[in-house]
Amino acid sequence: MSKVFEISYKQKGTSVNTNELGMREMQAKVYAKRTKQHLLVKAPPASGKSRALMFVALDKIKNQGLKKAIIAVPEKSIGKSFRSTELKKFGYYWDWVVKDENNLTTSGTAKSKVQKFIDFMQSTDPSDDILIATHATLRFASEQLDASDFDDCLLAIDEFHHVSQDDNSVLGEVLRDVLRNSTAHIFAMTGSYFRGDSIPILDTQDEQLFDRVTYTYYEQLEGYKYLKSFAMAYKFYRGQYFEALEELVPEFIDKKTIIHIPNVNSVESTRDKYGEVDKILDLLGTYLEKDEYGIIYLKTKTGRILKIADLVTEEGRDGVAGYLSKMDKVEDLDMIIALGMAKEGFDWPYAEYALTIGYRSSLTEIVQIIGRVTRDSFNKSEAVFTNLIA
Repeated sequence: MSKVFEISYKQKGTSVNTNELGMREMQAKVYAKRTKQHLLVKAPPASGKSRALMFVALDKIKNQGLKKAIIAVPEKSIGKSFRSTELKKFGYYWDWVVKDENNLTTSGTAKSKVQKFIDFMQSTDPSDDILIATHATLRFASEQLDASDFDDCLLAIDEFHHVSQDDNSVLGEVLRDVLRNSTAHIFAMTGSYFRGDSIPILDTQDEQLFDRVTYTYYEQLEGYKYLKSFAMAYKFYRGQYFEALEELVPEFIDKKTIIHIPNVNSVESTRDKYGEVDKILDLLGTYLEKDEYGIIYLKTKTGRILKIADLVTEEGRDGVAGYLSKMDKVEDLDMIIALGMAKEGFDWPYAEYALTIGYRSSLTEIVQIIGRVTRDSFNKSEAVFTNLIA
């Protein structure tokens, strides 16, 4: 094991304490620019970008004359961050209320969601004012809408680094069309304003249209209340990774952990992702049962019962994802095993340890995975990212 670094923080509380409107430090900075038509928020995971959007969107609808707010997220699981939220009891003027039928990141087919998106845009019902959809639903719905349909609306794009200037980027083309050919307000937010390739997110002309709010990792982590240190470590191995993983188990078995197994096309993969999940479970303990949601119960060598979410296996994954979207207590889950999910935007504040198996060529992906464990929570004082590499 090679520990690259460990950083300790001062636990000032400044990034998690709230003002009289219930806003954190970063959110207040964003709110100060709420009247800007185009706003780019660059802030770390867990800094509160989703709630910052809620504050701004509600002000635009209630005070600035906008009719609707559309929030686009890269995958369904991230929709949880934008669900109905009580804000008034913390000092703000209004609550954030999303009608169930306007949250398109829950149930429904791709075709039905696109139609609901179009119906929402064409609705004159004043209560149809907030919609949550995936980037994919936005792209497909835009094929049947004109840019002018977004006039006097707020279009918020989460994980904005998914946008690309490339001509083949459909999301980028949708944004450019709305940006240049409508009166829409744009709220762009990301924890990593760069991509894993060399293609710019926006061209210079479009980028100059945006006012910016930048909140750094230093500001975020120094201002936490509970988390006081973050460590990054690497472990190297030969052959298959299971022997090395078995040596690592004592490090994380008692921590809230997210394990990302290798991409099936990588050199670290066995090419059998389901078999890898089974072997990992065997290393962790004795399988007991799987509940009605698909959550696995496993008994460790010390007798502790773990609740584990398998996001690798497609069968039953919707049930598991549904459970994850509703859990809100520290005892609801102990571990997640994932492949492509539970990275950017995934909200599990109790996570303490991120174990990523296999080399990752994308710095964006690493930043996003680290962000899963650097959220401030009462159950942890240390966060760890470990990369297990062949």
